Amino acid sequence: MLDISICICTFRRPVLLRVLLDAIHQQEADHLTIQVVVVDNDPAQSASQVLSEARSQFGDRLTPVALAESNISLARNAAVHAALGEWIVFIDDDERPEPGWLSSLIKTQQKHTADVVFAPVLAEYADGVAEWLKQGGYFDRRRLVTGTTVTQTDARSGNVLVRRTALMRLCDASASPPHNGPFDAAYGKTGGEDSILFRQLEAAGARMVWCDEAPVYEWIPLERAQAKWLLQRSYRTGQLFMRTELAMQQGGARIIRAAYLASRAAMQLLVAAVLAIVLLAVKPLQSFKWLRILASQAGKLSYLFGSLSQAYGSAS
Repeated sequence: MLDISICICTFRRPVLLRVLLDAIHQQEADHLTIQVVVVDNDPAQSASQVLSEARSQFGDRLTPVALAESNISLARNAAVHAALGEWIVFIDDDERPEPGWLSSLIKTQQKHTADVVFAPVLAEYADGVAEWLKQGGYFDRRRLVTGTTVTQTDARSGNVLVRRTALMRLCDASASPPHNGPFDAAYGKTGGEDSILFRQLEAAGARMVWCDEAPVYEWIPLERAQAKWLLQRSYRTGQLFMRTELAMQQGGARIIRAAYLASRAAMQLLVAAVLAIVLLAVKPLQSFKWLRILASQAGKLSYLFGSLSQAYGSAS
């Protein structure tokens, strides 16, 4: 068995994929055998040229997979089932690691005997992004001290090392790949598939820790660095929070939890609306912060009334 499989799902980002593969090729392997699995989830197979060129770098260590059905869960599942490594690293096609990234993940895993190791994702802005947006830190994520136990609150699939056997235990033996998991295909168009997976791993007792020495840089293009996009993301994140939170509850507990979350969201929405208006003229960045909170709470409430936005399957 190989030691590590680096799994990448890509959708219409050939230029960024090329940058990522170049950065992976520069990683120090520490005498480990590395496989690179790339799932092209574009029906038009827009990554084919890049993958063909990457053969000269990786040779047989590159495993390309074509998956025409645009569904991020199925794409991740296809990558997991094509992986031969004892360990799997998930990294997104718009992320770029620096030298030493892979070694740092491995060292943290070994030191803390972890099943899952998460690491930072830092924003890398395109030229022309407004300064107010950078100052607002809207693409920043919380960072932790290396070795800190990570809960589902900070769990996500970008830049994470996972024990493959832990993933395979979540698969459905009665179904065929990639529909058998470990990622739930029901979340493949909306997102939230990673939240559910890491909630399941946490419930199964997986040891999940943080490694702050292994950051990757996420490319933020101009079309994302906009107030409208950020508000839409906050709305969608609110929906996904409510969906994944309630998915872990059953029967009466689910009803009680839904009622509590709905009442809390309604109160927070009203508070956020007032503060967004009051601060607009004097502290616009703070006003926008509360506007995003308002959008998130609106998303939570909308999910309870049957609304669910789709996010996967577009170039953004």
